[in-house]
Amino acid sequence: MFNRQALTVLAALLITAGLAAAGTILTPPEALDQAKAGKLTLIDVRTPAEWRETGVPEGAATINMMDPKGPDGFADAVLAQVKGDRAAPIALICRSGNRSSRMQEALEARGFTQVANVKEGMSGSAAGPGWLERKLPVTQCKGC
Repeated sequence: MFNRQALTVLAALLITAGLAAAGTILTPPEALDQAKAGKLTLIDVRTPAEWRETGVPEGAATINMMDPKGPDGFADAVLAQVKGDRAAPIALICRSGNRSSRMQEALEARGFTQVANVKEGMSGSAAGPGWLERKLPVTQCKGC
């Protein structure tokens, strides 16, 4: 039988594991500030049509998550963007935070260790108003 102390330790471990599994979340202003400061690579995972429609977050790389090789191809493109460093800090953004959340999980499953999600996305979500409503800077997508 477990004693009270063992149950407390087990509960703490389960809570910690749950928090770690949830992944890191950044607000759009946090992502912008950290990207500008060179503390992370911001990656817009939307499609070229979406990039053309709204523009791209200032300073963000554009890597379409719909890679013909699937999540492995996407991970390879991200790895090339961060010069082969799976420990490089990365933040992903999409329209509303759903696709970037899935890509966050996909990258973590492939050994990336510092992947954040901009959960509000470009257009906003339940997490907040989003990049565009916050009137954060965007640039036109070159070559889209």
